[in-house]
Amino acid sequence: MTVDELQPDPHEGLEAQIAQWRRYVRRREAISAADVDEMEDHLRERIDELSAAGLDDEESFLVAVKRMGSLDAVSQEFAREHSDRLWKQLVLVSSSPAGSTRTSRELAVMLVVAMAAGLATKAGLQLLSATSFALNAALIVLPFVAGYLGWKRRLSGPAIAVTAAIFVVPAIAINVYPFDAGGSTMIIAALHTPVVAWGAVGLVYVGGRWRSQDRRMDFVRFSGELAIYFTLLALGGGVLLGLLATVFGLAEVPSGVIESVMADWLLPLAVPGALVVAGWLVEAKQNVVENIAPVLTKVFTPLTLMMLVACLVALIRAGSLVEADRTLLIVMDAILLLVLCLLLYSISARDPLAPPQFFDGLLVAVLVAALAVDAVAMTAMASRIAEFGASPNKVVALGLNVLLLVQLAWSAVLGGGFCAGRRPFAQLCGWQTRFLPAYLIWAGFVVLVVPPVFGFA
Repeated sequence: MTVDELQPDPHEGLEAQIAQWRRYVRRREAISAADVDEMEDHLRERIDELSAAGLDDEESFLVAVKRMGSLDAVSQEFAREHSDRLWKQLVLVSSSPAGSTRTSRELAVMLVVAMAAGLATKAGLQLLSATSFALNAALIVLPFVAGYLGWKRRLSGPAIAVTAAIFVVPAIAINVYPFDAGGSTMIIAALHTPVVAWGAVGLVYVGGRWRSQDRRMDFVRFSGELAIYFTLLALGGGVLLGLLATVFGLAEVPSGVIESVMADWLLPLAVPGALVVAGWLVEAKQNVVENIAPVLTKVFTPLTLMMLVACLVALIRAGSLVEADRTLLIVMDAILLLVLCLLLYSISARDPLAPPQFFDGLLVAVLVAALAVDAVAMTAMASRIAEFGASPNKVVALGLNVLLLVQLAWSAVLGGGFCAGRRPFAQLCGWQTRFLPAYLIWAGFVVLVVPPVFGFA
């Protein structure tokens, strides 16, 4: 992450308007993500031309959108220019079955990828030890999610190469490093490898255009919606498996057979497959989750605030910060990560042009409470390092807390400024997207550098 990326964007208002236009266009299922990218390129070209003619950002945006015509007109124009595209038939010939053909093709590809992810997981469980599989689990499953998204976005060769490198380099490292069995560095690597792998998925999702703030925020939204869908699939799958086990039990099938089938086949195939299916659902049904997201943020924001206050009281009552229970500090980190996820998802679900509202102020209160918890937790970690010396766990935890402190602190400043009417919402949104790569860099550092520094212990 460069210094330039951290500087405020003078065109943040324009970027917010383009982001809103992009979300509106993407609700049309007849228009793929790649088509939206091309349409946005045309829109930006028109805006640049109008800006060069002397119009300001807002005027340029409004005129450019007006000149592009209605959404249907733009769709028909794209269809005429891409006569070999299947979606042309969907737009120009409403009675054509091309739309269902395209959907069926995407469904078929998704099912094949989901099955492949399940079979790869099954093979990994059979060929690898439990420890090796735990280290490689994310690197076995997530490439299939990336592969499906890459197929959807017709990823370019250079983007494919970079994505493959992000998967391959940590895979080589964690399988070559001579970790001590059950050592701290091995556990740390196992926890951070999924973060690196998810960063590779993000690179694919944005179509290789990682420097675009709009694409990064789209990926944040995708991640939150995927978590929702995956949770729903897991709950539904759990109910089905429970009913299946009950039926088998009533049919007097031996319990050992039931457990063997579920542990050896159903779960290894279903869990990674469900992740691919969840990604497909997010891509196909974005407008459904867009209605859920604002409700979820309004429910969990006040609950999170109450939880943070309770955690702060627990930390203070813990007594000496040096003697604070390590498990309590780990839980504090998990809660701070939850606050970060809530912040990102709240921002991604919000209309960037809407005025400040009550829940915006409540989110700022959550950030302030999180900062207080983070400050106490960091003090405890620094005190433990000074008293007992450095260890992989302490260094990694302290580094993560520093990142969280920086992001949450400046988010609180920007959020407070927005609620007071002194800053545009685009600044708060832009800060999140510019800072996100720091977590990917940190996770890569933890996986590749921390283990050898601490002797793989």
